[in-house]
Amino acid sequence: MKKNLINFFLIIIITGCNNSSSERNISMPNNKNSNEESWNMSLVGSNNLQGRSAYHAVPHRYDDRYILFVGHHSGEKVNSLNGKVETNGMSILDITNPSKPTYLHNQPPSEGAENRQHVQVCNGNDLPNANPEKVYLINTNGSLGAELLDVSDPEKPQIIGMIYYTGTTDQGGKQTHKIYWDCESGIAYLNGTPEGWRIRRVLQLFDMSNPLEPKHIRNFALDGSQPGAEGPIGTPLHAPFAFGDRVYLGYGASDDGVMQILDRDKLINGDPESSEPFKPTKENLLYPQISRLDMPEYYGAHSVKPLFNLEVKDFVDTEKNKFLNLALLASEEIGIGNCSTDRDMLFIVDITDEDKPFPISSFQAKEDLGNFCERGLRFGLHSVNDNYHPNFDNSLVIMSYFNGGTRVADIRDPFNPVEVAYFVPQINDFTQEICSNEECFRQIQTNNVDIDDRGFIFSVDRAGSGLHILELTGEAKKIAGL
Repeated sequence: MKKNLINFFLIIIITGCNNSSSERNISMPNNKNSNEESWNMSLVGSNNLQGRSAYHAVPHRYDDRYILFVGHHSGEKVNSLNGKVETNGMSILDITNPSKPTYLHNQPPSEGAENRQHVQVCNGNDLPNANPEKVYLINTNGSLGAELLDVSDPEKPQIIGMIYYTGTTDQGGKQTHKIYWDCESGIAYLNGTPEGWRIRRVLQLFDMSNPLEPKHIRNFALDGSQPGAEGPIGTPLHAPFAFGDRVYLGYGASDDGVMQILDRDKLINGDPESSEPFKPTKENLLYPQISRLDMPEYYGAHSVKPLFNLEVKDFVDTEKNKFLNLALLASEEIGIGNCSTDRDMLFIVDITDEDKPFPISSFQAKEDLGNFCERGLRFGLHSVNDNYHPNFDNSLVIMSYFNGGTRVADIRDPFNPVEVAYFVPQINDFTQEICSNEECFRQIQTNNVDIDDRGFIFSVDRAGSGLHILELTGEAKKIAGL
């Protein structure tokens, strides 16, 4: 009965909240038969990233210099800086001048690993016990584990060493995935395989307040994932996100999704009444949980990002609920080819009463604006911008949408999100042909997006089409106040 009620509410959300453009006087273009691929957004600069399949892009400020770190999927390409074929690792670019991003370095994976997909960066002077003159970076090193680098000189990164090595599941699998590093506390929320667990993606907490002396705190996952558990296996972790004294976890990228909100102190310190507070018993795994939202089996929880104190204009005369706390819950599209699988989308969840999270709306880009299903490969949501920015927070959310490019939605009325901008790059000489079910396509696959403190948007492509640096224009720029 509970699941049926959730499905009922989600059906209302999906069907009833995506057609409100006219209510906000935003002119929606009709590009169904047009070559135009942008609206309220323009291209500032680009870089081919040597044709490497790109995943996680993280902009970082070095005083008056801006650097972009890009983690890559597996593969190999010629490094144009030295003429050598190198394994896809992590690209480092100078983006100080966004119209002319400069490729500085490809950092291949170490110890025979296959990629460096995920990246997190902290300044030493932001960490509690680090060298204030240094800049540190945590990188997933393929499926081997997580590695620490000194990127104080971004043109000459130095490997410090492995933070941990993955184990194997009880079935012999191993993996790493999305990570989060809270620079203020130094706690690193890593994602990999502890020895003997039943799933490959488990939250692995480390005290990285002094990056040179990493201290493992505990492993954490949904009950049913731990060694020796019986019955259904817990959904694997996809992405952690920490803010203040809360931790937000998304399990199951595209199906069997679970959003979990945790008390950070309880997670880090464990139950003081337990003789073994970090032993992965059912009781210890439930102890830090504030709430859990289970999605229908056809939606995942790729990632969860909280927003706070969003003022609902329609509620200005209402004492209660005038300001809402929300979570952006992304369900990842994984179907390749002609939209033949369930369409994934963004859900907006009310977490004002954080022990009772409740979805209030959804957003999906309009397929018929570009006949995206006919273009091939993935069309649908992947993720949203991780970074906060005062001009975007509580007003605009930026999304990577695979062959739909970069999309921007106005969430000022969180019950009725509406699209206000998009940019779909053209394929280029570096765009790779991807085959599935005996069909091959060369299509844009915008994989991840983020923003820097100047308001520039960084979009990277999974199919090797490179980096696109974007800025808002027109009505979207006015909403942001840029």
